[in-house]
Amino acid sequence: MTFSPPSPDGLHAPLIIDVAGTELTADDRRRIADPRVGGVIHFARNWQDRAQMQALNAELKALRPDLLISVDQEGGRVQRFRTDGFTRLPSMRLLGEHWMRSPMQATRAATAVGFVLASELRACGVDFSFTPVLDLDHGESSVIGDRSFHRDPRVVSLLAKSLSHGLLRAGMANCGKHFPGHGFVKADSHVAVPVDRRGLKAILADDAQPYDWLGGALAAVMPAHVIYSKVDALPAGFSAKWLGGILRTRLGFEGAVFSDDLSMEAARRIDHVLLSYTDAALAALQAGCDLALLCNQSIGTGAPLDELLAGFDAAQRDGRWQPRAVSEARRRALLPRGEALSWDALQDSPDYRQAQRLVTDIAGG
Repeated sequence: MTFSPPSPDGLHAPLIIDVAGTELTADDRRRIADPRVGGVIHFARNWQDRAQMQALNAELKALRPDLLISVDQEGGRVQRFRTDGFTRLPSMRLLGEHWMRSPMQATRAATAVGFVLASELRACGVDFSFTPVLDLDHGESSVIGDRSFHRDPRVVSLLAKSLSHGLLRAGMANCGKHFPGHGFVKADSHVAVPVDRRGLKAILADDAQPYDWLGGALAAVMPAHVIYSKVDALPAGFSAKWLGGILRTRLGFEGAVFSDDLSMEAARRIDHVLLSYTDAALAALQAGCDLALLCNQSIGTGAPLDELLAGFDAAQRDGRWQPRAVSEARRRALLPRGEALSWDALQDSPDYRQAQRLVTDIAGG
C-alpha cells in the first residue's frame, strides 16, 4: 500500500472528521488533504446505496490511501447503513438475551454478527466500525440501553470477544466503548455532563471489568464523556488519571484511544467552561488520546472544521501540540488486514451465507 506523506514535522494524523454528503465537495477534498486528518467517519446522510458508498470511499482513498474510513455500525438502533442488501443487525441486548437461553449458540451468533458487519462494510470500502459496546446494562441509561449486551460484565466480555473475533475474521479491528463504563448514569452525554459518584474500587470491580478481561483483544478504546467524581473532576476522555494511570498503566492497554465525539456538550465543558473544538481536541490528546473525533461539522460551511485545522496549525507552531509517532502507529494498526471481497463475491461466500443466516435468525427474534 502507498501511504500519503506524513506531516512535515513528523508522524501523527490525530483528527477524525466527517464529510458533508454522498459526494465529496471541494472543501471536503481540501480538508482530507490536511496531513493532520487521519480518518473520516460516515453517517446515514453519507449513504445512498452501495455503489455510491463504494465510489465515495474510493475517492477518499485516492486522496489519502492511509485514511481510516469509519462508521458507527453496532447493530440495533445504531446502524448507519440498512438498505441495498445490508443485513439487519440485532441489538446487543438480543444477543445477551440469547445467552441466557443458550450460551454456546449466543457466542456463535455474536461471532456471526461481527463477521457479517465487517464483511459488508469492507465490501463497500469502509475500514473500521466503532464496536463493540462494553457498557453494562444497569437499566437506567437511555443512551446505552439495548446497545449493551448484558448487566453481567462476564457475559459482556464473552460476547464482545466473540463479536470481535468475527470482525477479525473479516480483517477489521475493534473498538471497545465507553471506558470505564457509561451504563450506570442516566444522563445522555450528547446533551449533558453525566456524573458517576461511585468510587474507583466499585467501578473497576464492575463496569471496567471487560477492559481488564479482554486485555490484548481490544485494538482501540473510546472513553466515556462521564465525570467519575470520586476519581477525577475531569471527564474520562480528558483525564490523564483514567487514560494514563488506569487504562494504560493499571490495565496495560497498548492500542489506540479515540476521544468520543467532541461536538457533544459533555465533550467540551470542562470546569463549567465550554472549550473551543481546538482546545477540546488538544486537551483530549494531552490527556492520553491518540485520536480526536469531531462529528457533523462539515454540514453547511464547515467552519468548525476549518477552525479546528487552523487551530492545530497554530498549536503546532506554538509548541502546544507535537506529533507522536506512537499514536500514528496505533492509528495505522487499525487499518484493515487483507483484501476485502467484492459485494458479489461476498454473496457467493459459504462462510458469509452461513453467518448471515445466524444473524437473521437472531435479529428476527
